[in-house]
Amino acid sequence: MKETYRNIFAEMGIAQQQIDKRLREIRDFYFDGKDDERVYYPVGDDMAYIMDTGNNDARTEGMSYGMMLCVQLDLREAFDRLWKWTKTYMWMPDGENEGYFAWSCATDGTKNAESPAPDGEEFFAMALFFASHRWGDGEGIFNYSHEAKEILRACLHKGENGRAGAPMWNRENYQILFVPGCGFTDPSYHLPHFYELFAQWAYEEDRPFWARAALESRRYLAAACHPETGFSAEYAEFDGSPMSRRLPWTDERHDWFYSDSYRTVANIGLDYEWFGMDEGQCQAAQKIQEFLLEDGRKNTYHIYETDGRIAGEQALHPVAVTATVAMSVLAADTPYSKEWVERFWNLPMRTGGRRYYDNCLYFFAFLALSGNYRIW
Repeated sequence: MKETYRNIFAEMGIAQQQIDKRLREIRDFYFDGKDDERVYYPVGDDMAYIMDTGNNDARTEGMSYGMMLCVQLDLREAFDRLWKWTKTYMWMPDGENEGYFAWSCATDGTKNAESPAPDGEEFFAMALFFASHRWGDGEGIFNYSHEAKEILRACLHKGENGRAGAPMWNRENYQILFVPGCGFTDPSYHLPHFYELFAQWAYEEDRPFWARAALESRRYLAAACHPETGFSAEYAEFDGSPMSRRLPWTDERHDWFYSDSYRTVANIGLDYEWFGMDEGQCQAAQKIQEFLLEDGRKNTYHIYETDGRIAGEQALHPVAVTATVAMSVLAADTPYSKEWVERFWNLPMRTGGRRYYDNCLYFFAFLALSGNYRIW
């Protein structure tokens, strides 16, 4: 298992004392900050949720992100609080989506949906495996490794042997789906660095699938990221091309470089830091640093077509753009890498109603660039 992790901030000459102090400030801001800062909200004696402050709900995305942050920071009480809230309110014990988690709930726990979003499940499973290895398994829902394996079993085997529902991965091409059973994917959901570990820790019969999924996801990301800009679309076809078909639940576009897409190059960075494997996907890290350089200097990002043409107004989450491009440095050292990391170091966390998504990606980027986003 990996023993050393790059500390990009230290490589740039920032003192470790400063890095540690900044990490404590970020932690306090995110978990315990003022009303326009924090996104973590305790409930009673033993539960808590992460609020999507832009939509005033709790999502499997945010809950699983919060759990991953907790296990990286050794915050077991907060981890258990988030996991208990998730299992109490989001988990679906029966029906078509039995074994999955409702992707959105009101902050009182009422389900806003009876359907899942696969990025939540993969983050839940990875955070639970890390918790098992860092803290040891407990009982019931706190038997972390068992819970993780059961999530992954559902993700792969729904719809088999008379079981209701549909899987979250296409079992023929090994790609994660945007929603179970659909015919397209989301490039930012592809986490080959997680699949490498699932191939070691999932139920034994599923390990070959995860090993192949890691390889195929790296190849997919190489195809999904534009060769000149490094941009991926929010949703994409199985060949990597932007998915521009109309969806039954929305008339909005998702074939451009917009909010979901920002995570793709950050994931490429962390995957390369953890496993050092390049199937062509690392080129996106180089290209995105180059293409967004001038907009980064002006701190004015737009909505873009994947080929770089401006397609809309200013980006909704500019902090997330800077954070994720900085995180791409883990996969590609370029003449602009130091500038991107310095820009991120000097960037404050976001306050106000749209802070949730920006600050989740900000937090992950800081952990990764300081050598603190680790395999446990």
